[in-house]
Amino acid sequence: METKLDGIGQGLTELGKDVSDHESRLRALERARWPLPSVAVLTAMGSLGVAVWTAAGR
Repeated sequence: METKLDGIGQGLTELGKDVSDHESRLRALERARWPLPSVAVLTAMGSLGVAVWTAAGR
């Protein structure tokens, strides 16, 4: 019985390390992605540029 409890404790320790590793990877991915407002501004600026170009007769 004691051996089984030790095995469970070790498994929980390893699981905690895995969760910590996954959490740090997710945080790194979240920092690396572009925020949605930036993409919206770039799209709006591109649309404005096309509208001005079209209005200028091109």
